[in-house]
Amino acid sequence: MNSTPAGPSPLHFDRPVASNGYVWWYLDALSDDGRHGLTLIAMLGCVFSPYYAHARRRGPTDPLQHCAMNVALYGATGRRWAMTERPAHRVQRSADHLSIGPSSLRWNGSSLDIEIDETTAPLPRSLRGRIRVHPTDLAERSFTLDAAGRHRWRPYAPRCRVELAFTNPDVSWQGDAYLDSNDGDAPLESDFLSWTWSRGSRGDRTTVLYDVERRGGDALGLALDFDARGNVVTVEPPPTVSLSRTPWRMARSTRSDAGFTPRVIDTLEDGPFYARSVLATRLGGELMTAVHESLSLTRFESRWIQALLPVRMPRWTR
Repeated sequence: MNSTPAGPSPLHFDRPVASNGYVWWYLDALSDDGRHGLTLIAMLGCVFSPYYAHARRRGPTDPLQHCAMNVALYGATGRRWAMTERPAHRVQRSADHLSIGPSSLRWNGSSLDIEIDETTAPLPRSLRGRIRVHPTDLAERSFTLDAAGRHRWRPYAPRCRVELAFTNPDVSWQGDAYLDSNDGDAPLESDFLSWTWSRGSRGDRTTVLYDVERRGGDALGLALDFDARGNVVTVEPPPTVSLSRTPWRMARSTRSDAGFTPRVIDTLEDGPFYARSVLATRLGGELMTAVHESLSLTRFESRWIQALLPVRMPRWTR
């Protein structure tokens, strides 16, 4: 496989994080045999934390007091989810290293090494293993998601290879992956009502679709085509197509070629304000499997929904 040239970390784990703001690094992967999946989000200023939201309502809040490593495994061994929030004294970071509690990410010069040691929720079980991410190349462009420039998205490596070896559960596989990062100077719900996002690959190209509904009524629609070296071309967004609602009755939509009806293969995560799915779709005349997410920030703002979240997101203060 191709690999990125050795050098200093391009991920900048030590970047500043604004008061009430956030930064996260996101990885998703599907196994070559289609039987397994992974999502990992390392969050400084956890945007979906009810504890962080409550603290912000009282005034400016240090995001590093609300950090979490969200890990989800899907597949033949079942589904496991962990998202434990931890305070600032459990976070260590430099340009090439980030640890949140007992889990960590480290850029070793050409790949990203991840050590996971978490406890699942709501049923407490060990989630422990190693992940190595091999970007084929790194994209240099970032995108602003709101008119004021307070929220930014950078698709670091739209196409990667991943090697995963877990001891709890006992599972190992390889597959294609995607790596990006978002950061912002304000809570998501301050500037957005909702968004949908998806990424699908065919051959050596990856298509990313990002649709954002901003507060104030305007919207942003991005359709990006990346080659194997991270070069990106902006293309005309294809038509919007409605998908089936989630069991939580949350609306889902995507974009696909005119005349084609995408299909939800699996709903990996079904929450009151967020869903992650796997789709069968067609883009640019080519059939592909896509990882898709839907986010409703108007739902997240609801106090009753935030009251449900500690069941799956405990907070450790020690």
